[in-house]
Amino acid sequence: MHSLLVLVAFEVASFAAAASAVIFRPGDWYKQLDKPRWRPPDWLFAPVWAVLYALIGLSGWLVWLNAGIGGAALPLTVYAVQLLLNAAWTPIFFGLRRTRLAALEIILLWAAILTTIIMFHPVNMAAAFLLVPYLAWVTFAAALNLSIWRRNRSKPSSKSTR
Repeated sequence: MHSLLVLVAFEVASFAAAASAVIFRPGDWYKQLDKPRWRPPDWLFAPVWAVLYALIGLSGWLVWLNAGIGGAALPLTVYAVQLLLNAAWTPIFFGLRRTRLAALEIILLWAAILTTIIMFHPVNMAAAFLLVPYLAWVTFAAALNLSIWRRNRSKPSSKSTR
């Protein structure tokens, strides 16, 4: 029973990273940005992220299950850092409308995810592999973020896309 409660806690922590998306929604500003043709439709983001957040939570739980907090303190700390970086991107991009700063932040997120995968691998290989789709999606999201920043930086109203 205790293990199941910890799984729920990991899932809640993972999905909590998405909570800022409820507050900072794309809105008209995002719709007016010049975006690349290869951008997926807006409706696709929520289901993809829902699956990824579930995998992120499960991954952390597997590491905890395998080694506990004491046995995996550093990997779980890096895991927590990547969750915080994940939570920070939405307010930077959609809230502050700072596409360049969001691009820099997502690069840090990418590095934190890769570091988490590397640190999880010796503790629980399955936990590490569960994060690979997350890394792939954030790689794609980083390319999209960079493209949006580059396409919109020279517009007269680009002060909001700095």
